[in-house]
Amino acid sequence: MDFTLPAAQPPSDLAALLPAGLSPALVAAATAAWADAPFLKGLIRGRVATMATLAAAGPEAAFAAAMALAADEALPIMPRLRMARRDVALVVALADLAGLWPLEQVTAALSDFTDLAVDAAIAAALAERGAPNRGLVALALGKLGSRELNYSSDADLIFLHDPGLIPVRGSEDPHEAAVRIARRAVAILGDLTADGYVARIDLRLRPASEITPMSISLSAAEHYYQSEALTWERVAFIRARAVGGDVAMGEQFLARIRPFVWRRSLDYTAVRDIQSVSLRIRDHFEGGQAIGPGFDLKRGRGGIREVEFFAQINQLIWGGRAPELRCPATLDGLAALAAAHHVGAAEAERLAESYRSLRTLEHRLQMRRDEQTHAIPRLAADRHAVARLCGWKDGKALESQLKAITDPVAAAYDRLIRAATPEATTVPADPKPWLKQHHPALVKLLPPLIAGWRQGKYRALKTESARADFEAVLPQLIERLAAAADPATAANRLDGLLSGLPAGAQFFALLRANPRLVGLLGNLVGITPVLAEAVARDPALFDVMLSPDAFAPLPDAAALAAELASLCRSGALEDRLDRVRRWTAEYRFQLGAQLIEGHAGALAVGRSLADLADAAVRILLPAVAAEFAQAHGTVPGGELVVLALGRHGGRAMTHASDLDLVFLFTGHHETLSDGARPLPASQYFNRLGARLVTALSVPTAAGALYEVDTRLRPWGAKGNLALSINSFARYQREEAESWEHMALTRARVVAGPAEQAEAVISEVLSRPRDVAALRKAVLGMRADMAAAKPPQGRFDVKLATGGMVDLEFIVHFRQLATGKGLAPELPVAMDELIAAGLLPDDLRAAHDFLARTLIWLRLLFAGARVPDTIPEPVQAILARALAAANFTGFTEKLAIARQAVRVAWADVFNDN
Repeated sequence: MDFTLPAAQPPSDLAALLPAGLSPALVAAATAAWADAPFLKGLIRGRVATMATLAAAGPEAAFAAAMALAADEALPIMPRLRMARRDVALVVALADLAGLWPLEQVTAALSDFTDLAVDAAIAAALAERGAPNRGLVALALGKLGSRELNYSSDADLIFLHDPGLIPVRGSEDPHEAAVRIARRAVAILGDLTADGYVARIDLRLRPASEITPMSISLSAAEHYYQSEALTWERVAFIRARAVGGDVAMGEQFLARIRPFVWRRSLDYTAVRDIQSVSLRIRDHFEGGQAIGPGFDLKRGRGGIREVEFFAQINQLIWGGRAPELRCPATLDGLAALAAAHHVGAAEAERLAESYRSLRTLEHRLQMRRDEQTHAIPRLAADRHAVARLCGWKDGKALESQLKAITDPVAAAYDRLIRAATPEATTVPADPKPWLKQHHPALVKLLPPLIAGWRQGKYRALKTESARADFEAVLPQLIERLAAAADPATAANRLDGLLSGLPAGAQFFALLRANPRLVGLLGNLVGITPVLAEAVARDPALFDVMLSPDAFAPLPDAAALAAELASLCRSGALEDRLDRVRRWTAEYRFQLGAQLIEGHAGALAVGRSLADLADAAVRILLPAVAAEFAQAHGTVPGGELVVLALGRHGGRAMTHASDLDLVFLFTGHHETLSDGARPLPASQYFNRLGARLVTALSVPTAAGALYEVDTRLRPWGAKGNLALSINSFARYQREEAESWEHMALTRARVVAGPAEQAEAVISEVLSRPRDVAALRKAVLGMRADMAAAKPPQGRFDVKLATGGMVDLEFIVHFRQLATGKGLAPELPVAMDELIAAGLLPDDLRAAHDFLARTLIWLRLLFAGARVPDTIPEPVQAILARALAAANFTGFTEKLAIARQAVRVAWADVFNDN
């Protein structure tokens, strides 16, 4: 929107006051102010030196001079701040009218002056008691907090104090003293004297302002915000900033309550509260909704508040997980939301343009008489004056421009409200007739469950708002239950999930605001018990699927490790354990959802699951070691080395996989650690390894991480948990059996120094072998395994003849017999062996099909026995996942893969 003033010839009385050298733009601004802004007219007459500085050096220098005046402690506090405020008001207004400063510079200048004034007032109030400027802080909220102060705005402040630092007089209580100091600071700023005032102070945003004192202790405030505060207070603290007094103390307080504002778990109840507030504002200010006289620029439909709410709603939704979105300023928030693709770039730009125009027009209203007003004047003469200050012809032009400004805002905000409150079919009070008509198979099963849910049977359904949200999504949930593999089991899983939700959970509000997640939940309870149980334990996992990259491939292993490391840089070990558990659980859930929704391939998911495990081990090892070292020091020349074997080592994990780990250490086993309670290296690293196993496997408040299996170490459960690399090398060369070397083919160093361990593994696996003896040992091992673990049904793709175990035995035999293809990942190893003519070409395709099928079955059946008769919905999923036309096609592909493995087995083990 164009607010350019036309060139103007100043009237003679103004021309006599204007200093020589004033730029044409500032002359036009002064002329407009002289004609239509009585407050500015008075300042032009009275602040001659300021006008001279404007002419000689420009608005930046004039503003700097005003700030220097405000900071000059040689002058009395009351008059100097008031004179400086007049100078700031004049300089900012003329720079704004002249188009020399953009909105952001205008609001920042007004905010910076108020910051300085608040700090000076608190310092003066404390100095009157002979005390330094500490122990009391002013937190700014609202537009001062975001450095977006308008021309005649209140400063929304909250005073907090530390009773131990407040200066007292005589028998004065520290809390009483803090109130008196705060009251004195407010008087310095707000009392109207012959020189005017500095700032209007509004203290009503403090906790329970109708009953609480003017200043609140830090501990009382922290308790309030962590346990009692309302949604609007969360929103207010998006823009909170320490601006005066003990700023460092204020910043520490804001850091402590940051989780209150920015919750990792999305709070759609809070979002709807904001929406409700905005709609009530529209209703309350009904007379200011229509464009024309009396329209409220701040509260009207499409006004300033709706742009701010639009940004803040999206910030509340996404900012808990993305710190880069926690921008106090509205324009910065819109830009950040667009950069993160939470808001369309074009829409963000339209809203930003409207916001700048609305705020600029607001300034024109306020600078006329230094009034805190947001309403378009009802008198025609005043409307024409405001229009002329904007560079427009008259009041009609103002109304036309205003409509163009507000329409995009109102439309965007209406869409946001509708998107978060979708329409839904209602399940009647008596659901039986409705179920009989729409879902007859559920008529007997669901009514008793629905009755219990509606009666608040579970904690999460006790409140009226929670039940309302649940009712809104219930029809869609029932549709998904009806389509489940086993509707009765799915309904019971849903009931179990509901029973596990905590009181006050926002789970149903989240579903109501995001209908696509209802379908995902239906798939979870109907098809995937692994993910359903995870959500039942931690409903906040569902938040992960709202991210714009929820269905994108995960970052590579290095990026994942770096991301987790950044989350765990500081804090107690228990806190870091919880962060690792939550981070890993969220990504594991995301991978499962990607599989179910058809956005990821099973083999890629298997690799990513292993990458997550790698990152967890790599980040936890140094954290656990650092805590262990506090008592026992470190071992000179010694470090723990962690080997991953099995599916983890081969980067082919499923959602049911545990971690097969072996612990080694560098250095000599007798070296003593250098701590207060020294230990020999062997004992030291055995204890450290046990601590790491505990960190990985013992549940905390954030749940369990992994099951850990260490039985693949030398001598199995009878051996030490950790061995020196020299002892490990000697065991592998002299005592290890063939099956242990087969297991070693999938070993990877996932934490600790790798060079020595990798050299030992390479040397052991590459050494020449008696092929006939190896073949006999492999066949014996397979026979023993078949006897101990027979296949469980026709879909046991792991243990059945021609399954994954047979394929792995084939590959490992070839690796050990030839010393070729020694890569931990089976696909890589197979490609090398096929290229060398040691495996048939079709075995790789068989591997991929079997591996994908195994990953899917572990997800769909939670690692349990797969029934010989698979439910039809699961059949459809398997057919789709394995690129078969139907389930018959899937079984045919499975038969072909198994046949390829059986042929390869015969070829490899009958070879003489």
